[in-house]
Amino acid sequence: MPVTGRTKPHPHDDAPDTAADFRRLAGLPEGPERKALRDELVEIWLPMAERIAVRFRGRGESLEDLYQVAALGLVKAVDHYDPARGCAFEAYAVPTVTGEIKRHFRDHMWTLHVPRRVQDLRNRARQAIKELSQTTPGRAPTVAEIAAYARMTEEEARTGLEALECFSALSLEAEMPGTDGYALGDALGGPDPGFDTVVDRVAVAPCLQALPERERTILYLRFFGGMTQSRIAEQLGISQMHVSRLLSGCFDRLREEILTEAR
Repeated sequence: MPVTGRTKPHPHDDAPDTAADFRRLAGLPEGPERKALRDELVEIWLPMAERIAVRFRGRGESLEDLYQVAALGLVKAVDHYDPARGCAFEAYAVPTVTGEIKRHFRDHMWTLHVPRRVQDLRNRARQAIKELSQTTPGRAPTVAEIAAYARMTEEEARTGLEALECFSALSLEAEMPGTDGYALGDALGGPDPGFDTVVDRVAVAPCLQALPERERTILYLRFFGGMTQSRIAEQLGISQMHVSRLLSGCFDRLREEILTEAR
């Protein structure tokens, strides 16, 4: 028995009147006849599913992939629709297909893990920007305008705007806007050995303060004043050999105290 054609107006121009066919599908046992009717219903309602998919284009997913996800949602709608509940198939299928597409974006398209609440704020902020851009030509809508339009706080609007940047990630090889071949990876810093120096200075400071004044002076002149052992000896009125022995003693003492603390 072929699927009946449309006999009355529907919200979608190409939506057929398939109520009788869904009732027949519900009464058929598993088998070739039921499968053929089910596949035919899916094919007839496919234009509606594809029209829903088009609404989600421009969000980082190809339209062809969106069509496939929408078709999967339509198959689920056909399989789970119960005409005995009284609602039209279209009223059941539209949220089912839409939900399948949204689930696809939530589960597969986000580069960073973003809580569902933040995803919702992102969607509301994105829609607000789209609508407000038509009334604020020449400039981007402000955070306050977005918050007021989407009926959320400014803090929520900022969170939604930040989440817009988390939907996809750039490759480190990607060229940065406004540069001539300057890659994103070129802007990343590397390990700074200066941090190790800071840590060492903080660790050794108490030990240095415990040294006698003359030893502290010698260390200061040698490593902060840049003086040679000979010049230090001349300034302090002692031999260069004595300066060398004092420095070695300081090093041994500092090393022992730091290692003791570490243990």
